[in-house]
Amino acid sequence: MKQTDQIRNFCIIAHIDHGKSTLADRFLEMAGSFGRDKNKEQILDSMELEQERGITIKAKAVRLDINYEDKDYTLNLIDTPGHVDFAYEVAKSLKACEGAILLVDASQGVEAQTVANFNLALEADLRIIPVLNKIDLPGADVERSCNQLYDVFGFKKEEISFISAKEGQGLKELLARIIKEVPHPDGDLNKPPKAMLFDSTYDPYKGVILFLRVFDGKISLGDNILLMHQKINYRVEEIGVFRPQAEKGQSLECGEVGYICCNIKRPEEVDVGDTITSPKQPAENPFEGYTKMSPMVFCGIFPSAPKDYPALRKAIEKLKLSDPSFSYEPDSLGNLGHGFRCGFLGLLHMEIVQARLEREFDLDLVPTSPNVKYQIKRKDSELLEDIDSPHHFPDPSVIEEIYEPFVKAVIVSPIEGMDVLCEMAKSRRGDFIKMDYLGKDRLSIAFSLPLAEIIVDFYDRIKSLTKGYASFDYELTGYKKTEIVKIDFLFNKKKTEAFSLLVHKEKAEHRARAVVEKFKELIPRQMYEVAIQAAIGGKIIASAKVSAQKKNVTAKCYGGDITRKRKLWEKQKKGKKKMKQLGNISVPQNAFIEVLKV
Repeated sequence: MKQTDQIRNFCIIAHIDHGKSTLADRFLEMAGSFGRDKNKEQILDSMELEQERGITIKAKAVRLDINYEDKDYTLNLIDTPGHVDFAYEVAKSLKACEGAILLVDASQGVEAQTVANFNLALEADLRIIPVLNKIDLPGADVERSCNQLYDVFGFKKEEISFISAKEGQGLKELLARIIKEVPHPDGDLNKPPKAMLFDSTYDPYKGVILFLRVFDGKISLGDNILLMHQKINYRVEEIGVFRPQAEKGQSLECGEVGYICCNIKRPEEVDVGDTITSPKQPAENPFEGYTKMSPMVFCGIFPSAPKDYPALRKAIEKLKLSDPSFSYEPDSLGNLGHGFRCGFLGLLHMEIVQARLEREFDLDLVPTSPNVKYQIKRKDSELLEDIDSPHHFPDPSVIEEIYEPFVKAVIVSPIEGMDVLCEMAKSRRGDFIKMDYLGKDRLSIAFSLPLAEIIVDFYDRIKSLTKGYASFDYELTGYKKTEIVKIDFLFNKKKTEAFSLLVHKEKAEHRARAVVEKFKELIPRQMYEVAIQAAIGGKIIASAKVSAQKKNVTAKCYGGDITRKRKLWEKQKKGKKKMKQLGNISVPQNAFIEVLKV
């Protein structure tokens, strides 16, 4: 039995690409979990998408056994994502820890997500250890980064650790600080078992795997457990820890972090943030659970073949288990058939979920245009709060007022980027709030912006305008009155609901023309002319035509009376008119993706 004073639970928090996963790799090497492999970095980023994009998507928990001053310590490390869309993963991880390493890239300095994650750790009352990484890089400016850590967070230079995670420099000293400064977990082994379920995943053979942190008592193999929020009993069939591969054990005691399998086959039975205890001797008070993150971006996800709908439903249920921050509900849309209306924390989150569904579950999907959630006050005073899709948008004649979500966007940038960023925010209907200097050469600019204006390419534009040096974070501030219109697209006067867009009135005409021109490029020529139109209500605001394929029906006529040719041309004209009335326009599948990029 390990004493709780020999256990340390900590996480690594930082802005995206500041070296969290590389530092976790070096810690694993020091604990002897594996040898250094130059060809395989970021061991904890095991998901194919994580390795491909070079980002952490899921938080990972791993146990390190370290000998320090002739004493054996157990360090439970949780590696967290850095991107703003995965802030939910960070918030979950902090609940299982007593300490946090705040990692800052010495060449980049303090970034927007550094500030956001520091505030999360502060709210969770964790012991925060400031660490400067990548000090070996030629572009590292240690003095400037130290000044920023002092200006923004109040850390003095002597409180900061200096490391190179890639080269392993300064890591022994950092481990010593973790053991000395991070508080050991409290807990009473004699109390009834009480553990927090901080994450879960699905295994096709074992069912739902629960990741938990034990706060009191002990959970052993064969025990009966109770999920207090769900009020369901299970039997522990397997228990263990990650080193980083799963390693079976006999029990988990207070202060420890590990996993259990209970042969749970239905993902919806599990609620991340739940309290695990004993049904015979339950804990007095369950944990509050996690504050549910509200989705900000919504889009429809449909299978390209209708027969794949049941497979898509099962895949979404399983994915929801490891990512509770996205929501879904069944949806049906004209020529796309049955699918799901899904809510995400941001556009990268949306891309990652779609890519995981396609890769991990071998599905071919068609997404619709992303939208935010509007509130609409009708003329009869009824307030519609959840309008997240164009086909739920009411007729303009019954609308009194429309409200759209606004965010406070904080951009951290070099000083020379200020003018172009202010210009871009203004073009996106943004209002300047305030500006703070972070040291001599960087500043933090806050804008109030409509969420709809930042969900598609805002982050990419910031990066390109500042040569990659700016970073971005945002939080929802509330709803403001606005003017939104619904643009419908008609093909030969037949409306296609899947392409409908919700756009601000000022930008409606420009956006409609751009989309119509894109359709003109994408739709293959038919045997008859195709008229493409964009309309707001009954008013056409943009149009284009795809000319018909020409067939020479008079090729077999040579010489003779012209009336014979005229009869054939007339017959062809009538045939094309009939085809135009009855025919369905063939809209290629890539059109759905391409229109999103307009």
